[in-house]
Amino acid sequence: MVLAEEQWRTQVAEHLVRVDRLVGPYVERRAAGSSHPVIDFLFTYYGHKPAQLRRWHPGFGVGLADAREYDGARGYHRISIGPDSVAPQSVFTADPGYLARRRDTVEFIAKLLRATASRPAQLSCFGLHEWAMVYRTEDVRHQQVPLRLGRAGTDEVVESMSLRCTHFDAFRFFTPEAVGRNVEPLTRADQVSREQPGCLHANMDLYKWGFKLAPLISSSLVLDCFELACAARELDMRASPYDLSEYGYEPVRIETPSGRAEYVRSQSALAERSAELRRMLLAACDELLAYDLAQLSAH
Repeated sequence: MVLAEEQWRTQVAEHLVRVDRLVGPYVERRAAGSSHPVIDFLFTYYGHKPAQLRRWHPGFGVGLADAREYDGARGYHRISIGPDSVAPQSVFTADPGYLARRRDTVEFIAKLLRATASRPAQLSCFGLHEWAMVYRTEDVRHQQVPLRLGRAGTDEVVESMSLRCTHFDAFRFFTPEAVGRNVEPLTRADQVSREQPGCLHANMDLYKWGFKLAPLISSSLVLDCFELACAARELDMRASPYDLSEYGYEPVRIETPSGRAEYVRSQSALAERSAELRRMLLAACDELLAYDLAQLSAH
């Protein structure tokens, strides 16, 4: 399918409005030299710049007519279409050669998404991973905000409940004293066999996997994942040991029975949203892996 210039430029304009609504405040703060302990994580940890989010991609198999600004863009190539009797039309589209080079990545993402979706959601961690990252240490990750219960109170909360983290990229930031308190040790090698769809960070990571698939999937799906990551990050930090009242965040007091119930309700709602996005990402991966690259490259 080839989109005429008017068609794809309309979609680009709509995309930019949506992106700027989501990342505009971050860009303004960065320009002013200020930071935000909740939102900045989505850019500093994942490392994806706002300018990268602003670049619109239609996805593999869609051509863009007269799209000269895509000339030289990563993952694109130019083709000519039209009969020999007339001047051929220049069209830019995702390069089958790029897909071939990224096939191992697509296969890994599909494997992880499929394995995660196959398991029941576990909703008993109560967001304690953030507490485990500051357990019995003087090194607080967010120096600009205080611990809501103080150091001793934070340690008491960790010691009063089991740590049930299933996500290695959260577990790897546990303090040495907290590592042994987790119900099971986690390693990178076990990631595919351990991740489960109730995990806040596994669902936040759908944004990471979607971004790794660009420009082979649509930017609309990537932004859907980014919006989910924003919501997950907010819950993550509201349930954290930090006092974020200065930033307008009401805490989810997971040290109390009512707070844990509130966390589970919010976690479950995010898991439901994530299930559909995980299904869509997996379907996109399966479609990419089904392409006959040899045939496409010949064209």
